[in-house]
Amino acid sequence: MKKLGIFIGILSVIAIMILTLIPSLKESFGLISTFGVLSILVSTYIYFEKSKIGVKEIAFLGTLSGFIAMSRVVFAPLPNVKPVTFLVAATGYVFGVYEGFIVGATSAFLSNIFFGQGPWTPWQMFSWGLVGAISGVLGNKNKERNMGILKFSILCFIFGFMFDWIMNIWHIVVFLKTTNAIEILGVFISGLPFDILHGGGSFIFSMIFYEKILKIFKRYRKKLYVKRI
Repeated sequence: MKKLGIFIGILSVIAIMILTLIPSLKESFGLISTFGVLSILVSTYIYFEKSKIGVKEIAFLGTLSGFIAMSRVVFAPLPNVKPVTFLVAATGYVFGVYEGFIVGATSAFLSNIFFGQGPWTPWQMFSWGLVGAISGVLGNKNKERNMGILKFSILCFIFGFMFDWIMNIWHIVVFLKTTNAIEILGVFISGLPFDILHGGGSFIFSMIFYEKILKIFKRYRKKLYVKRI
Protein backbone atom coordinates (compact mmCIF):
# COMPACT_ATOMS: atom_id res chain seq x y z
CA MET A 1 0.00 0.00 0.00
CA LYS A 2 2.82 2.41 0.82
CA LYS A 3 4.42 1.83 -2.59
CA LEU A 4 1.04 2.48 -4.22
CA GLY A 5 0.80 5.80 -2.37
CA ILE A 6 4.25 6.83 -3.57
CA PHE A 7 3.40 5.83 -7.14
CA ILE A 8 0.11 7.78 -7.17
CA GLY A 9 1.69 10.90 -5.65
CA ILE A 10 4.61 11.16 -8.04
CA LEU A 11 2.57 10.09 -11.08
CA SER A 12 -0.05 12.76 -10.28
CA VAL A 13 2.50 15.57 -10.30
CA ILE A 14 4.15 14.35 -13.52
CA ALA A 15 0.74 13.98 -15.23
CA ILE A 16 -0.18 17.54 -14.26
CA MET A 17 3.15 18.81 -15.57
CA ILE A 18 2.31 17.25 -18.93
CA LEU A 19 -1.19 18.79 -18.90
CA THR A 20 0.32 22.27 -18.50
CA LEU A 21 1.91 21.84 -21.93
CA ILE A 22 -1.51 21.63 -23.63
CA PRO A 23 -2.51 25.15 -24.85
CA SER A 24 -6.26 24.42 -24.76
CA LEU A 25 -6.08 23.95 -20.98
CA LYS A 26 -4.52 27.36 -20.41
CA GLU A 27 -7.54 28.74 -18.53
CA SER A 28 -7.75 25.74 -16.22
CA PHE A 29 -4.25 25.66 -14.75
CA GLY A 30 -5.42 26.70 -11.27
CA LEU A 31 -8.02 23.92 -11.25
CA ILE A 32 -5.48 21.43 -12.56
CA SER A 33 -3.03 22.33 -9.77
CA THR A 34 -5.79 21.95 -7.18
CA PHE A 35 -6.64 18.53 -8.59
CA GLY A 36 -2.96 17.64 -8.31
CA VAL A 37 -2.89 18.55 -4.63
CA LEU A 38 -6.04 16.49 -4.00
CA SER A 39 -4.34 13.54 -5.72
CA ILE A 40 -1.33 14.01 -3.48
CA LEU A 41 -3.59 14.05 -0.42
CA VAL A 42 -5.14 10.76 -1.54
CA SER A 43 -1.71 9.23 -2.11
CA THR A 44 -0.59 10.52 1.30
CA TYR A 45 -3.56 8.83 2.98
CA ILE A 46 -2.72 5.57 1.19
CA TYR A 47 0.94 5.90 2.16
CA PHE A 48 0.31 6.58 5.84
CA GLU A 49 -2.72 4.29 6.18
CA LYS A 50 -0.38 1.42 7.03
CA SER A 51 1.92 3.61 9.10
CA LYS A 52 2.18 3.26 12.87
CA ILE A 53 1.89 7.03 13.33
CA GLY A 54 -0.21 8.04 10.29
CA VAL A 55 -2.37 10.88 11.63
CA LYS A 56 0.38 12.46 13.73
CA GLU A 57 2.86 12.51 10.89
CA ILE A 58 0.33 13.86 8.39
CA ALA A 59 -0.48 16.70 10.81
CA PHE A 60 3.18 17.49 11.36
CA LEU A 61 4.11 17.41 7.67
CA GLY A 62 1.08 19.57 6.85
CA THR A 63 2.12 22.14 9.43
CA LEU A 64 5.70 22.02 8.18
CA SER A 65 4.53 22.59 4.59
CA GLY A 66 2.61 25.66 5.72
CA PHE A 67 5.63 27.01 7.59
CA ILE A 68 7.92 26.52 4.59
CA ALA A 69 5.36 28.15 2.29
CA MET A 70 5.19 31.19 4.58
CA SER A 71 8.99 31.39 4.68
CA ARG A 72 8.90 31.89 0.91
CA VAL A 73 6.31 34.65 1.28
CA VAL A 74 8.31 36.45 3.98
CA PHE A 75 11.40 36.59 1.76
CA ALA A 76 9.42 37.66 -1.31
CA PRO A 77 11.19 41.08 -1.55
CA LEU A 78 14.52 39.28 -2.14
CA PRO A 79 14.60 37.88 -5.71
CA ASN A 80 15.24 34.12 -5.64
CA VAL A 81 16.69 34.21 -2.13
CA LYS A 82 14.41 31.91 -0.12
CA PRO A 83 14.93 29.29 2.61
CA VAL A 84 12.50 26.90 0.89
CA THR A 85 15.06 24.71 -0.87
CA PHE A 86 17.12 24.29 2.30
CA LEU A 87 14.07 23.51 4.47
CA VAL A 88 12.66 20.99 1.98
CA ALA A 89 16.08 19.32 1.70
CA ALA A 90 16.34 19.11 5.51
CA THR A 91 12.83 17.64 5.70
CA GLY A 92 13.63 14.89 3.22
CA TYR A 93 17.00 14.21 4.87
CA VAL A 94 15.42 13.63 8.29
CA PHE A 95 11.96 12.20 7.53
CA GLY A 96 12.47 10.24 4.31
CA VAL A 97 12.03 10.18 0.55
CA TYR A 98 8.26 10.39 0.23
CA GLU A 99 7.88 12.79 3.14
CA GLY A 100 10.41 15.10 1.51
CA PHE A 101 8.60 14.90 -1.81
CA ILE A 102 5.20 15.62 -0.23
CA VAL A 103 6.44 18.63 1.76
CA GLY A 104 8.30 20.06 -1.24
CA ALA A 105 5.32 19.71 -3.58
CA THR A 106 2.76 20.97 -1.06
CA SER A 107 4.90 23.96 -0.05
CA ALA A 108 5.09 25.08 -3.67
CA PHE A 109 1.31 24.91 -4.07
CA LEU A 110 0.55 26.67 -0.78
CA SER A 111 3.02 29.50 -1.37
CA ASN A 112 1.57 30.08 -4.83
CA ILE A 113 -1.75 30.94 -3.21
CA PHE A 114 0.07 34.22 -2.48
CA PHE A 115 2.31 34.40 -5.57
CA GLY A 116 -0.33 33.17 -8.03
CA GLN A 117 -1.21 29.76 -9.44
CA GLY A 118 -0.42 28.99 -13.06
CA PRO A 119 1.18 26.48 -15.43
CA TRP A 120 4.43 26.93 -13.50
CA THR A 121 2.93 25.55 -10.26
CA PRO A 122 3.09 21.79 -11.07
CA TRP A 123 6.67 22.21 -12.29
CA GLN A 124 7.62 23.97 -9.05
CA MET A 125 5.83 21.23 -7.11
CA PHE A 126 7.85 18.59 -8.94
CA SER A 127 11.13 20.49 -8.60
CA TRP A 128 10.89 21.05 -4.85
CA GLY A 129 9.45 17.57 -4.43
CA LEU A 130 12.54 16.21 -6.20
CA VAL A 131 14.76 18.18 -3.80
CA GLY A 132 13.04 16.51 -0.86
CA ALA A 133 13.14 13.04 -2.44
CA ILE A 134 16.86 13.16 -3.29
CA SER A 135 17.62 14.41 0.22
CA GLY A 136 15.58 11.52 1.59
CA VAL A 137 17.71 9.03 -0.32
CA LEU A 138 20.87 10.62 1.07
CA GLY A 139 19.38 10.64 4.57
CA ASN A 140 18.70 6.90 4.36
CA LYS A 141 22.35 6.34 3.48
CA ASN A 142 23.58 8.47 6.39
CA LYS A 143 21.42 7.21 9.27
CA GLU A 144 24.35 6.57 11.57
CA ARG A 145 25.88 10.04 11.29
CA ASN A 146 24.76 13.39 9.98
CA MET A 147 26.14 14.80 6.76
CA GLY A 148 28.65 17.57 7.47
CA ILE A 149 27.35 21.12 7.37
CA LEU A 150 29.57 22.12 4.44
CA LYS A 151 28.57 19.09 2.35
CA PHE A 152 24.89 19.67 3.00
CA SER A 153 25.24 23.38 2.18
CA ILE A 154 26.96 22.57 -1.12
CA LEU A 155 24.14 20.13 -1.83
CA CYS A 156 21.60 22.92 -1.22
CA PHE A 157 23.58 25.16 -3.59
CA ILE A 158 23.31 22.47 -6.28
CA PHE A 159 19.60 22.03 -5.55
CA GLY A 160 19.09 25.75 -6.19
CA PHE A 161 20.52 25.37 -9.68
CA MET A 162 18.62 22.13 -10.29
CA PHE A 163 15.30 23.78 -9.41
CA ASP A 164 15.93 26.77 -11.68
CA TRP A 165 17.12 24.61 -14.58
CA ILE A 166 13.96 22.49 -14.43
CA MET A 167 11.94 25.72 -14.55
CA ASN A 168 14.08 26.84 -17.52
CA ILE A 169 13.03 23.66 -19.33
CA TRP A 170 9.38 24.54 -18.69
CA HIS A 171 10.00 28.04 -20.07
CA ILE A 172 11.67 26.66 -23.20
CA VAL A 173 8.94 24.08 -23.87
CA VAL A 174 5.97 26.39 -23.20
CA PHE A 175 7.17 29.76 -24.53
CA LEU A 176 10.11 29.32 -26.89
CA LYS A 177 9.03 26.00 -28.40
CA THR A 178 12.42 25.62 -30.02
CA THR A 179 15.19 23.05 -30.36
CA ASN A 180 17.74 25.67 -31.38
CA ALA A 181 20.78 25.13 -29.16
CA ILE A 182 21.77 28.82 -29.20
CA GLU A 183 18.33 29.97 -28.03
CA ILE A 184 18.20 27.30 -25.34
CA LEU A 185 21.68 28.26 -24.14
CA GLY A 186 20.55 31.89 -24.07
CA VAL A 187 17.75 31.01 -21.63
CA PHE A 188 20.16 29.33 -19.24
CA ILE A 189 22.73 32.14 -19.49
CA SER A 190 20.13 34.87 -18.92
CA GLY A 191 18.88 33.04 -15.84
CA LEU A 192 22.36 32.48 -14.39
CA PRO A 193 22.29 35.49 -11.99
CA PHE A 194 19.02 34.20 -10.49
CA ASP A 195 20.43 30.66 -10.32
CA ILE A 196 23.40 31.97 -8.35
CA LEU A 197 21.09 33.90 -6.01
CA HIS A 198 18.96 30.80 -5.44
CA GLY A 199 21.90 28.47 -4.93
CA GLY A 200 23.89 31.00 -2.89
CA GLY A 201 20.91 31.85 -0.70
CA SER A 202 20.22 28.16 -0.04
CA PHE A 203 23.90 27.65 0.80
CA ILE A 204 23.88 30.52 3.30
CA PHE A 205 20.63 29.43 4.95
CA SER A 206 22.10 25.95 5.33
CA MET A 207 25.37 27.20 6.79
CA ILE A 208 23.47 29.25 9.37
CA PHE A 209 20.56 26.98 10.30
CA TYR A 210 21.55 23.42 9.33
CA GLU A 211 22.55 22.15 12.78
CA LYS A 212 19.63 23.84 14.57
CA ILE A 213 17.01 22.69 12.07
CA LEU A 214 18.37 19.14 11.98
CA LYS A 215 18.25 18.95 15.76
CA ILE A 216 14.64 20.22 15.83
CA PHE A 217 13.49 17.90 13.04
CA LYS A 218 15.14 14.84 14.61
CA ARG A 219 13.59 15.65 17.96
CA TYR A 220 10.13 15.82 16.39
CA ARG A 221 10.76 12.63 14.44
CA LYS A 222 11.71 10.87 17.65
CA LYS A 223 8.54 12.12 19.36
CA LEU A 224 6.41 10.89 16.47
CA TYR A 225 7.74 7.37 16.86
CA VAL A 226 7.67 7.21 20.66
CA LYS A 227 5.16 4.69 21.97
CA ARG A 228 3.41 5.64 25.21
CA ILE A 229 2.57 2.75 27.54
